Amino acid sequence: MKLLLGLIIILFASCDNEASGRLLIWTDRPEFAIYTEYFNSSQDRYKAEVRYFDSPARRLSESGEIPDIVVAGWLNSASTRNFFLPLNDYITRSGLDRSAFYPQLLELGLVNNSQYLLPVSFNLPSIVFTRDSSNISLNPFIIELEEIKDRAKAFKLEENGAYTRIGLSLLYNDDFLYMTSDLFGAGFREASPIAWNTRFMESAIAWLRDWYETEDSSIQMEDDFAFKYFHDPPDRLVNSGRILYTYMDSSTFFTFPEERRINLDFRWLGANQMIPLIDGTVYYGIHRRTEARRGAEAFTSWFFSAETQRQLLEVSKNTRLNEIYFGVAGGFSAMRTVNEQIFPQFYPGLLGHMPTENFLSPPNILPRNWIAIRERVVIPYLQERIRDGEDIRPLELRIGDWHRLNWE
Repeated sequence: MKLLLGLIIILFASCDNEASGRLLIWTDRPEFAIYTEYFNSSQDRYKAEVRYFDSPARRLSESGEIPDIVVAGWLNSASTRNFFLPLNDYITRSGLDRSAFYPQLLELGLVNNSQYLLPVSFNLPSIVFTRDSSNISLNPFIIELEEIKDRAKAFKLEENGAYTRIGLSLLYNDDFLYMTSDLFGAGFREASPIAWNTRFMESAIAWLRDWYETEDSSIQMEDDFAFKYFHDPPDRLVNSGRILYTYMDSSTFFTFPEERRINLDFRWLGANQMIPLIDGTVYYGIHRRTEARRGAEAFTSWFFSAETQRQLLEVSKNTRLNEIYFGVAGGFSAMRTVNEQIFPQFYPGLLGHMPTENFLSPPNILPRNWIAIRERVVIPYLQERIRDGEDIRPLELRIGDWHRLNWE
């Protein structure tokens, strides 16, 4: 990580960028330091330079500085998307093929029917288990919640008043809790500050609590099990037979070393033949006040090419960057042909598992600080509802408290 970030050039003089050929990119994806090196070596007209920020979206709102290109998550929130140029004319001039992208991801970059942002990459939720259990799901793509629940119940084993194995721990799998609410249709979305479907959220919580009630589970025994065994990574607990399932996103799974994945299989977590995308899809925009429009357009044409992305995957493999970062910009490419035809060459585990576009369900537009809200407010609320029932502080009031104290 330090070596990669060391490649990022942070010195930038803004005089006449169009004439000088200089091009400044802001990103939260460290891989772009490598990508820009290859862009620079591919031609001698433009010089791309990178600045890394944890939250480029926040930086745009606070700094008053002007990059030429921004590549990051959370760019399509209401507070951020107005910083970018509409790309309709550029797409027409360059011949960029809209049909190469997943249409539902392109749609999230639209503002008043104009394309302000292009999708770059995304991740999917997965349920991981051992290969000798691969007959658990006949569906080659998806495993649904009821199947997980039934199999987990059958797998759990209690001996002498203690669990010696469990199917999947709800109380120690925060992302699975959140994805369950998503699959039930909670539909968190940007509003004033956040809106969601209360009825579907309550349905998710009822289903999660029923998991415990129908299994006659003991929260204390599960806590004891976690204290005893969860010092090992979840994938090792799966391999050892201590747990049946673990949840992880595609980026986590495919950056495991091969020796940790060799005995593992997976299915995408879904419902009704749909797979929800993980929050934080990476988008790409050209700043509306850029002084290097031609350079920005040249980089855009270069990056959104299937051949370029194949070369970047090759570079990632040869430099072992793929052991740290998955795919293109940390995820699956937003270009369908790259995923369907190129990714399996570099990630053989995707053979037979790569879902087509009709399986994918993109998230709603969310504010740039959604991750903090999810981790500090929503997930603790879900945990408390499972443990303590309804007699806890309502989510509406917790969101309101967060808004007053932290909204920026």
